[in-house]
Amino acid sequence: MTDYMCGRFKLLRIYFPDELNRSTSYDFHGLGNIQNYCPTVGSGNNKKCNTNLDKIKAGCLWLFEQNIINNTDSLSKEQIEIIITYIMTWLSYKLNQNSPEKFLKFKDFYTNHIENNTDYNNCKKKIKNNNYEDCSNKLKEKMGYKNFKEFIEAKKCLMDIDIKDMSKFYEALKLLCIMYTEYNADKSNCTKCLGDANNFVVKYDQLNKDHSITKDGLYNKLFSTLSTDYNSLKDICNDTSTFPPINTTQVSVTNSVDNTVQGFEATSSNPSIISKLIPVLSILVAIAIFLGISYKVINKEIKKLFSLYISKR
Repeated sequence: MTDYMCGRFKLLRIYFPDELNRSTSYDFHGLGNIQNYCPTVGSGNNKKCNTNLDKIKAGCLWLFEQNIINNTDSLSKEQIEIIITYIMTWLSYKLNQNSPEKFLKFKDFYTNHIENNTDYNNCKKKIKNNNYEDCSNKLKEKMGYKNFKEFIEAKKCLMDIDIKDMSKFYEALKLLCIMYTEYNADKSNCTKCLGDANNFVVKYDQLNKDHSITKDGLYNKLFSTLSTDYNSLKDICNDTSTFPPINTTQVSVTNSVDNTVQGFEATSSNPSIISKLIPVLSILVAIAIFLGISYKVINKEIKKLFSLYISKR
C-alpha cells in the first residue's frame, strides 16, 4: 500500500463522497480527466455523468488510470494485482449502494457495463497537452494483459465476486488508507494512528468471523493483503507506539487447508495436484488388494489345519 494510492481514493471521495446522499461543493467533472470516462451526451463529443452509476463506472476507470496506467514503470505484477483488488473493493462498495440497478455478482456488472464498453478495452496514457500514447504493450509486459477488460476476463474468480460480501471490506481498506496518509503526513508521530488502528483491527476481526464471506480465492487474498499492509505499518511504528495485534488465525487455517489458491488463480482442478494424487491412490489400492489376498490365503490355511486337527482326534 502506498500513500499515493490512498491519496487517489481520498481525492475521489472529495468529488464523489462514499455516502450516497451526501452533497459536495465539488463538481465531479472537475476531477482531472475523469469526464473522459463519462457517457457521450447528444450528437457531439460532450461527455457527462448524469447518474450515480455513470460516476461509479467513471470513478473505477479513473482509479485504474491514476494508480496503474500512470505508474506502470514503477509497479510490479504483484503490486498491480493488489491495487486492482483494492479498486474492486471500492467498486463493489459503490455498486452495493446503487439503488436503481442492483448487482448480485460482479458478472452482472461486467455483462451490462464492461463487456461492450470500449473504455475498458483501451490503455491510453496522457503525456502532455492532452496528447495520449498507447500503453497496451507496456501494460502487457508488466501484468500480462493489455487492458482492464482482458485482466477481468482471464481471472474467472472475479466474475463470481458477491458484490455485497466484497463491499464489506471497503471500510477496513478506508481505515488502513487513513492510517497510511496520517503516517506519511507526520512520520514522527505514529500515536495519532492508534484510534484508526484499533478500529481497523475490530473491523478485520468482524470480517474474519463473518461466515457469509468464504475464506478462499479473492477474499483470502484480500484478507492477506490487508493484514500484510497493516503489519507493515505496525512494524514501522513499533518503536513509538503500540498497535494492537491482528488476529489472522481463521484465515491462516484456511490457507493451510487450501494451499492451492495463488493470487487470483483458481486451482480447484489443478492437473498437477491430480497427477500427484493418482500414484498415492494406486499405492493404496495395491495395498488393499494385497491385504485382501493375504487374508484369503491365511484364512484358507487356517481352515485346512483345523480340519486336519479334527480328523486326528
